[in-house]
Amino acid sequence: MRQFVLGLIFSVAAASAAGADAPADTLAKVRDTGQLVIGFREDARPFSYRDEAGNPAGYSVDLCRRIAAAVKDALGMDAIDVVFEPVAVGSRIDMVSSGAVDIECGSTTHTLERREQVDFTLLTFITGAEMLTRVESEIGDLGDLVGRNVGVLEATTTEQGLRAALRAQMIDATVETFGRHEEGLAALEDGAIDAYFADRILLLGLAGEARDAEALQLSGQFYSYEPYAFMLRQGDHGFRRVADGALAALFRSGQIWSVYDAHFGNAEPSELLVALFIVQSLPKR
Repeated sequence: MRQFVLGLIFSVAAASAAGADAPADTLAKVRDTGQLVIGFREDARPFSYRDEAGNPAGYSVDLCRRIAAAVKDALGMDAIDVVFEPVAVGSRIDMVSSGAVDIECGSTTHTLERREQVDFTLLTFITGAEMLTRVESEIGDLGDLVGRNVGVLEATTTEQGLRAALRAQMIDATVETFGRHEEGLAALEDGAIDAYFADRILLLGLAGEARDAEALQLSGQFYSYEPYAFMLRQGDHGFRRVADGALAALFRSGQIWSVYDAHFGNAEPSELLVALFIVQSLPKR
């Protein structure tokens, strides 16, 4: 009897361990439930945000809608229920790895450190961190930040890069972190901080929402390299192939530019972004 009980315990433990190590399979989940859960940021305009009607919108959201359509087609289903779940900067990785969302569609930088917890699709955008200041402050570069207060979104690669740059150049500035970009913009406009750091394309969107856009200026210099991609669970190979296939087809067809124009308007794409779309136009066969 004792041996039977011990054997049962070991069997249950082994089954639990096998379940914990089992690879993610979003396609099987969608097939069984009819539902794909997309994580999106509410404050990362123009990549991911809520529009005036409260609906998820943005460049990244549009790309993920195409991925959802590709999932439906790959499974041969007539329709799937696409659910959008808000994610915060500090919780987005955990929400992907835990399965709370199947894919995160925002403005997340693909880094080697993050790949220890999640996988990434093909790159979707490339930009870099820049500095937004008030024109009257006469701040033009990092060296002008000595003794100043600067802001940045918490738990981001931009925060890490900013702190490292200030240390490297021995610039004594106070770094304040914010939970949302809108909070950082308000602090800058109110004079609580003297500069706000974020990816350039995000700062362009923020400046457009400012009370007085003419009172703000960009530094015109990149302080980091930020390649964006969509996060999904590790080992979810089937879903990643479908997602990468949808993105590659979008790049290959040139339809990516209609998506770009819809969200970035007349902003001239960088040569690096143009090259990105070309290089990742992977052939289907």
